[in-house]
Amino acid sequence: MTPAAWSLRLARPEDAASLPAIERSAAQLFRTDPELTYLADAPGISEARHRVLIGKGRCLVALQSGQITGFLSARSFGREIHIEEMSVLASSQRSGIGAGLMRAAMVDARNSGFQAITLTTFSDIAWNAPFYARLGFVEVEDISAHARLAQLLEKEAAAGLPPARRIAMIRFLES
Repeated sequence: MTPAAWSLRLARPEDAASLPAIERSAAQLFRTDPELTYLADAPGISEARHRVLIGKGRCLVALQSGQITGFLSARSFGREIHIEEMSVLASSQRSGIGAGLMRAAMVDARNSGFQAITLTTFSDIAWNAPFYARLGFVEVEDISAHARLAQLLEKEAAAGLPPARRIAMIRFLES
């Protein structure tokens, strides 16, 4: 069966109400990893926080048949864009939506004069670091040289994410 066609657009304030459910749906994949099953039920980004991120103008949504099925939320830090969250409904995964969201974010960041896109992710989960590597992201090897990302990884560890499995990644943008 061919997946339904999809499109992308900038997120609007009213979209914020739909995004937490999409993140919860996407998180169900963590049930396949015994160490991370708790993440399937963990609270995600709140609707209020989504509204703030949308207001900063760096959030995209994917639509299928007029319904939001995925999103990417990002913030700018100096000359970099940081991906706060990217999620796709479980029923719409593996249809190119995640890659489409990331490519659109890269084009927007490059056109806006940013030098790189960063994120933190699991190193050993197929839909995390290996997925981003296929899009040109590389692991930040010397995390001490990137204080913002080092601090973010420390916060994630303090929140209970397994530090041995978390990495920061970066995708430099050609000018």
